[in-house]
Amino acid sequence: MKHLMGKATRRNPAEPSRPLMAEHPWGHYRVLSNGPYYKVREIVVAPGKRFGWHLYKYRAEHWVVVEGLPMINIGDESMAVPVNESVFVPPKTPHCLENPGQEPVIIIAVQTGAYLEEDDIVTIRQ
Repeated sequence: MKHLMGKATRRNPAEPSRPLMAEHPWGHYRVLSNGPYYKVREIVVAPGKRFGWHLYKYRAEHWVVVEGLPMINIGDESMAVPVNESVFVPPKTPHCLENPGQEPVIIIAVQTGAYLEEDDIVTIRQ
């Protein structure tokens, strides 16, 4: 078994070290899956919290609301997005998300692009 694991490791070069889960003042996210041009995250925003305005230089995101009713701002547009609905966040587009409700908001975010690392984020304002 050790021999087989060694082969698997050599075929898939080690990825940069990054946590599968990250805590933030607004909640947390968990990486569910990733590949060379995509990353899938579960994002949980606590009641009454928000993450500030930011943009991505290179990646795009598709957000699907699975629990709660977040207020999502993308560019100049602001919308309440119900469960089973989705939004698209293009690269270089300012956006933020807040949870005005009493229950957590859960989003499945699919990031796509040739560069998906955290230093792609430009903070605009909190």
